[in-house]
Amino acid sequence: MENIQKQYYTIGEVARSLDLTTSLIRFWETEFREINPKKNRKGNRVYTQKDIETLKKIRYLLKTKKYTIKGAKERMKLDHQGLEQEVQVRETLIKLRSFLLELKESL
Repeated sequence: MENIQKQYYTIGEVARSLDLTTSLIRFWETEFREINPKKNRKGNRVYTQKDIETLKKIRYLLKTKKYTIKGAKERMKLDHQGLEQEVQVRETLIKLRSFLLELKESL
């Protein structure tokens, strides 16, 4: 996400930042109770940073670890804190790799 933290994000902003489609996010909302965005006066979904972190965990389990939806639901119930650490470590490693590649190109 951007360096400036907002209180709420639109589904489009969330989809772009997580490299997901809006339809996939809506589908995950129906499958995972943990994702429960509020709606603004217009009826549009608005996501908090907590919602985004939950979506990152789900994306990690389904896309990276290749869990089924059922398996991802069970994993989220069992090991919430450990899963959060895994996701954070992975994101940090991705950023570090990107930085190192940029550094290598500048040499």
